[in-house]
Amino acid sequence: MDRDRRRETGRIGEKVAADYLRNKGYRILDTNWRNRLGELDLVTEKEGQLVIVEVRTTRGSRYGFGFQSIDRKKQQQVRKLALSYLQQNHHGSIPFRIDVISVLLNDSSKPARIDHLEGVI
Repeated sequence: MDRDRRRETGRIGEKVAADYLRNKGYRILDTNWRNRLGELDLVTEKEGQLVIVEVRTTRGSRYGFGFQSIDRKKQQQVRKLALSYLQQNHHGSIPFRIDVISVLLNDSSKPARIDHLEGVI
């Protein structure tokens, strides 16, 4: 998959994930928050808890689902980014967790499957 197609796939998946979370009562605080360490896909809040969300989007399950692609290195990066976000945005004492949302798109770029794994990173 070329770079532009991968970027478009990711953009679609992040929008699907944000809509899914809004429908579940989450408030979106930030999207694509960046610093020198990398990027957080979604930063949300629900019931007084900050929820950082890593979104993984695929167009097929031939090589597994998106959540299966998160290795130890990526987990460590997301944790560091989450702590950096908390420090920079004065959320030091608020409880938080890191979730993964995996979006499988069909041939029409519509969500065929959404998996929300809470607190897995």
